[in-house]
Amino acid sequence: MIVRMGLLTRKAGLSTEDFRHHWRDVHGPLAARLPGLRRYHQNHVVDSSQLAIDHARGSWSIDGISELWFDNVDDMHRAVSSDAYREVAEDHVRFVGDTGLITAEQNVVVPVEAAAGPLVKRMSILTRKRGLTPEKFKSEWWGFHAEAVKKFPNLMGYTQNFVTDRSVGLGQTASYEALPIDGMVELWFRSVADIEAAFRSPAANVSQTHALSFIEEITTFLVEPHEVI
Repeated sequence: MIVRMGLLTRKAGLSTEDFRHHWRDVHGPLAARLPGLRRYHQNHVVDSSQLAIDHARGSWSIDGISELWFDNVDDMHRAVSSDAYREVAEDHVRFVGDTGLITAEQNVVVPVEAAAGPLVKRMSILTRKRGLTPEKFKSEWWGFHAEAVKKFPNLMGYTQNFVTDRSVGLGQTASYEALPIDGMVELWFRSVADIEAAFRSPAANVSQTHALSFIEEITTFLVEPHEVI
């Protein structure tokens, strides 16, 4: 299964509240009709601070991150070529400005338990170290780094999304320079206090020291998830 993620910035002049309302209540049901769509989540950004982490931050400024899961890339392409997608695209420009799209392979390191209850979710955009190949980045991230983060105290979920393709707008292919994203991190904790405690732990010292060797920038956001399907 692959995931298509949208990095969304609200349309100029639109309030945060109106953006969230339109995305959740108008756009969400439209996108849910796409053929072949397995799951669809919206992540509404509620905090853009570099919470509990000491690493160079990128210049990303976004209002939301969408996640749409398909069985494979062919199914995704069929969905965005469908009649249903035309309606989605027409509505998209009514409330969204700048948009970056990434396609990613997922590595679920720590699954989120269905009975875990309300959780705080943090998402992070990763840009690899200059001069490092995508293959080497993936090897370091999915190997040693995944095992290090897995040892964080109070960690309730951890998923790595390795970027395999990029586009801007509603599908125009983008170069790496135009959309320099190599990975998207998803972490779940019970509270912000647990996030802060985890990143003060010995396990965090190991993972963050390792991060310096293969990650140029880490840009973190706290998000409020909305599961459409």
